[in-house]
Amino acid sequence: MLGRLSSALIITVLFATSAIAQTPDLVFAVTEGVTYQATPKEIRDKFAPLAEVLGKALNRNVRTVVIPAYDDLRAGLAKQEYDLAFVHPAHVAMTEIKAGRYKAAAWTLGFTDYSVALMMNAGQPLKAMGDLKGRTLVTPDPDSITAVMVRAMFREQQLTDKEVKVLTTRYQDAVPFYIEHGFAQVGATAAKSVIKAWTEKGGKVLLQSRPVPIKQFIVSTRLSTGEQEHIREALVGLGDTKPGRVALSVVGYRGFAAPATDVEATTIAWLGL
Repeated sequence: MLGRLSSALIITVLFATSAIAQTPDLVFAVTEGVTYQATPKEIRDKFAPLAEVLGKALNRNVRTVVIPAYDDLRAGLAKQEYDLAFVHPAHVAMTEIKAGRYKAAAWTLGFTDYSVALMMNAGQPLKAMGDLKGRTLVTPDPDSITAVMVRAMFREQQLTDKEVKVLTTRYQDAVPFYIEHGFAQVGATAAKSVIKAWTEKGGKVLLQSRPVPIKQFIVSTRLSTGEQEHIREALVGLGDTKPGRVALSVVGYRGFAAPATDVEATTIAWLGL
């Protein structure tokens, strides 16, 4: 009797292992921001424990691909090559959501109120957005979410690139250099560390933009509704287990929360997607 039970158990385990092996990999794309300095290896290492925990929760092998360039990510998302993607820039993620190819799975805690600050020297007489006419403003990379948000701020105030000269630099932490050396009167950044350092040494902030959520998990609509919900539950519940908490500590985020559809809709409209 015991022998028959043991044989049955072995068969069950082998069947389950075979089923997992035959299940296609869940392809997980990761794209961090273009305005922060990190190598693909650093990003992959950061997300490896999280991918492992997700794989165990979903009973699937998770294959992580790091996509540094936004245009490469756009091309892959347009073909729905990725089942799940962690996307730093909101304009890329929400373009796919608007198109119906992906749905928001989870938002990163601590990054749901990303706001652009327009920094200037203390001696600048500027008091409102309209005062930028005839001035020069510097932003990070033109395809960064920061630069996209600046253009949304311009639209709100009906400012054009003919009225405000816009310079761009690759990284967020390079923005203060342009103000300090007179290449621009105002600099745009959403990096809290840059804003803090600027104000602590006497610099001022002209104004801040409305907040938007960045660093979003989006899931392909090719997956079933059940699979989409399972992925969301696994992400939101990472902080409930020890392996999940370890993965969060390695990736450097507090956790993930379910998205707010109303905020999503107003953000898509404001960004002009």
